[in-house]
Amino acid sequence: MSDKYCIVGAGPAGLTAARALLEKGIEFDAFEKHHQATGIWDPDNDGSPMYESAHFISSRTTSGFFGFPMPEHYPDYPTYRQIRDYILAFAEEYGLNEHIEFDTRVVHAAPEGDGWVVELEGGERRRYRGLICANGTTWSPNLPAYPGLERFTGEARHSNTFRHQEEFRGKRVLIVGAGNSGVDIACDAARNADVALFSVRRGYHYIPKHLFGVPLDVFLEGEGVELPAWIDVPEDPAELVSALVGDVTRYGLPAPDHPVLSTHPIVNDQILHHLAHGDIAPKPDVAEFRERSVVFADGTEEEVDLVLFATGYTWDIPYVDRSHFDWKMDHPQLYLNVFSRKHDNLYVLGMIEFASAAYQRFDDMAQLVAGDIRATLDDAPEKALLRDLKANDRPDLRGEMTYVDSPRHANYVEVHQYMHVLDELRGRLGWAAPDDETYERLRAGLRA
Repeated sequence: MSDKYCIVGAGPAGLTAARALLEKGIEFDAFEKHHQATGIWDPDNDGSPMYESAHFISSRTTSGFFGFPMPEHYPDYPTYRQIRDYILAFAEEYGLNEHIEFDTRVVHAAPEGDGWVVELEGGERRRYRGLICANGTTWSPNLPAYPGLERFTGEARHSNTFRHQEEFRGKRVLIVGAGNSGVDIACDAARNADVALFSVRRGYHYIPKHLFGVPLDVFLEGEGVELPAWIDVPEDPAELVSALVGDVTRYGLPAPDHPVLSTHPIVNDQILHHLAHGDIAPKPDVAEFRERSVVFADGTEEEVDLVLFATGYTWDIPYVDRSHFDWKMDHPQLYLNVFSRKHDNLYVLGMIEFASAAYQRFDDMAQLVAGDIRATLDDAPEKALLRDLKANDRPDLRGEMTYVDSPRHANYVEVHQYMHVLDELRGRLGWAAPDDETYERLRAGLRA
């Protein structure tokens, strides 16, 4: 058996895993089905949901990898092209590309003995000490079933096929779903379609991208934010959003039916602008499709040329049999959302959600994986503790937060509680948290 480990996927999660293993001196191969290390941020990547108007939902200030901040000339909310170029620069800076086999798809991986056998698309099989799954979450469209959809003669497709606002010109367009991409695309429809409709099944909170002149996440972190003394900011986020946004039912939207942070936040205030100006019309949930029209839950009917379902994605690890994981609402259930509870040498990176920037949290998780592997290779004392925790520990990753009971939130954590749990674990293990200095040292060594 090879002493190497296998990483599947070279998007942001896979790259953080590669860098963490490199920093710990662990040999590995990484496989990426695309021709470069960009994940979903290259629209040409098979399954990418990227569209021309897409921007990062967290700000440049909070979103960079440890040791590699986003360029200062980037705007508060970078475009998808800027994120793509930043990820490419990250992979290049740390010499990660030389460890990645591009245009190589993993079709099957299974445990064999004390390792894993990985089969590539061409039929080649390789043995590894362990497997790190980092294939991402937003590439397998979730398409709901609606009565009559099969007889609809207009165009109906998932939003992951959408690329450019020109697709809406001269059409009557319906956007179904109010996630962040759905709301972005609805704004494109509002600016370009002959008629734009926006269907939501429930009420949501719409949070501005800037609060008091600074990006939302920068404001919430409270670092370097100085407000005039006469501004009294409510401690309750619901009161703050209500004060800034107002009553969304004024725009024809249903009232939110949940606390402001109990679902993944919709960070977009442009949709309210377009609703206020009549550029797009709100509609309730779809009841049924007819040959050329859509009937909504309130009984109204609209003729429609194009329907885009912004209805999210199913999570999958298609090359590993589902029996090797425990699943809840089609989400793999893992220790700390990283470690398999069934196989001591099976890891998952990126299948977690929280209301925060992702890349440094990926670094946190990647460092835990690398530490666990290093402890295995060195037969270190902390390995026994980790093995016991993987099997038996059920830490509280949500604190006082209660999230909406839906598949979207099956793996949702409250980010500060999650980081607290990771800090406590690192303290027990005697491990340091990843930081800028850790990777500055690695970068300096690579340059030398």
